[in-house]
Amino acid sequence: MTYQELKSYVLSHRDDDDAFSAYVDKVNERKDRVIYPPLKSLEDMEKYPEFIEQMRQHSRNNFRENR
Repeated sequence: MTYQELKSYVLSHRDDDDAFSAYVDKVNERKDRVIYPPLKSLEDMEKYPEFIEQMRQHSRNNFRENR
């Protein structure tokens, strides 16, 4: 199952804990995964403008895919 297929499955079968675990494993294996340290306050978001833009792009892409 591809990453996108598994993601779709998990979103439509939210009670399937095994599928969720498999999805998290796939996310952790991704080479393009970016890890940021945990935020201590909302002001910390200002330190990561590229992260905010990445989240916006991801949100836009998901919206287009799920129409």
